[in-house]
Amino acid sequence: MPADLVIRGTVLTVDKNQPTAEALAVSDGRIVAVGSRNEIDGWIGPNTEARDIDGCVMPGFVEAHGHPLMEAIVLSERMVDIRPVTLPIADDVVAAIRAEVAKRGGEGAYLNGWDPLLQAGLPEPTLTWLDDVASDSPLVIVHNSGHKAYFNSATAQRFGLTRDTPDPKGARYGRDVNGDLDGTAEETGAVFSLLAGVIDPADYPAMLRSELRRLNSVGLTTCSEMAFDPVFRPVVEQLRADLTVRLRLYEISNAQMATDATPANGDDLLRQVGIKIWVDGSPWIGNIDLSFPYLDTDATRTIGVAPGSCGHANYTREQLTEIVHAYFPNGWPMACHVQGDAGIDTILDVYEEALRRWPRDDHRLRLEHVGAIRDDQLQRAHDLGVTCSIFVDQIHYWGDIIVDGLFGVEHGSRWMPCGSAVATGMRISLHNDPPVTPEEPLRNISVAATRTAPSGRVVGPEQRISVEAAIRAQTLDAAYQLFADDVIGSLEVGKYADMVTVSADPRTVPPEQIADLDITATFLAGRQVFGG
Repeated sequence: MPADLVIRGTVLTVDKNQPTAEALAVSDGRIVAVGSRNEIDGWIGPNTEARDIDGCVMPGFVEAHGHPLMEAIVLSERMVDIRPVTLPIADDVVAAIRAEVAKRGGEGAYLNGWDPLLQAGLPEPTLTWLDDVASDSPLVIVHNSGHKAYFNSATAQRFGLTRDTPDPKGARYGRDVNGDLDGTAEETGAVFSLLAGVIDPADYPAMLRSELRRLNSVGLTTCSEMAFDPVFRPVVEQLRADLTVRLRLYEISNAQMATDATPANGDDLLRQVGIKIWVDGSPWIGNIDLSFPYLDTDATRTIGVAPGSCGHANYTREQLTEIVHAYFPNGWPMACHVQGDAGIDTILDVYEEALRRWPRDDHRLRLEHVGAIRDDQLQRAHDLGVTCSIFVDQIHYWGDIIVDGLFGVEHGSRWMPCGSAVATGMRISLHNDPPVTPEEPLRNISVAATRTAPSGRVVGPEQRISVEAAIRAQTLDAAYQLFADDVIGSLEVGKYADMVTVSADPRTVPPEQIADLDITATFLAGRQVFGG
């Protein structure tokens, strides 16, 4: 039978048995043939759409650690984007905050992206300063990491927060020497609650559609949601027909340590595949669990790190054990946010105990970000079957600060050690943790291959990986982490035709230029969802 779509040009398959081809054919959303032009031309019929491309076609990119359901809100008109990628100058950030307060009045001003490490000269966001900016109406400013927020007294009053409010499990409200709230909140349980009621639920479908267009425009066809709240389940199901990105959901572990979902629920378009937990926080606010101290520098003092601090964990080992042992025996994979090496030791201990008590051949337990992970920890993880999703794009934005301002050469130069991870044989993924950094899979590939910091220095050249390995980490191996490599991630017969056309083959251009390539079209199951 003739194919629905034929694409001719360079085909980058990410299939080790046939890495490159000249054409492919698609029928009913699936790839039916990959091969030479002559072979594929036989699939062309009177109703076949045949395209010749100048660059290359490759698998659609996979964001293995994303937050699209939250980013839909954060990048909507209801919140102001003050991230360094949008407003790099401190004065512009402050002006944007004051303008939003004046615009919103009593309904409250909400902004995301505060980052004193990259926006030099920001004022200290004390409660006094926040109340001066917005004396009578709520004001919430979320840190660029997403792990901290600053709120004024009117916000506390709206949500009934007082000195007697208990800290959520794994999170905290900051307090002054007298025990009163100081206008800070750290970690998911405290930060997310400050955004409750920000939007009208009727507005959310349009926000999510905009988010899907944003994802498709950079070539993403599959994205995980790594902080899934079941409250979003009905609206996402309602919008199933509008989804132009496959969603894989990791539900936030909750106080009840239970979920209404089952590991078998969902389908190839929309599926909950795991549970998310957080061992520690963000290097940019000083609360990751390290075995070595932060440096004592202007940078660390700016973010409030006490001299000699090694950060801290959000949970004790006993608490993490309780959480993992509640979900894992019921068939749930776990994905654990952990940046500090001390925290990595803890969660690997917890994982190992769970695997010993409830052995499972294909568990795909994950570690997320792993900035300070050591080589011995990577080998231990690989031996346990644990895989890492690596936030390598931090090198592009914070590379110089990581080395000079936070951790020094010894620890900073091997931050996000892709090279060591791949050397173990581990199947890693690359991610952007959006909205912390924008979705930019092509830049991830470039950064993993070059490790170039903003100054142009190469941070830890021994941790570079090949372009081919970086491409796999953004496609097939990322799909593997999401239990989707059987249907996506490479251009092979039988898999969905989730594809992206790029202005040039990233294997043939200098690695530092990969980030500048253009996405010319994106396809989900053979249907074009972005491009001319």
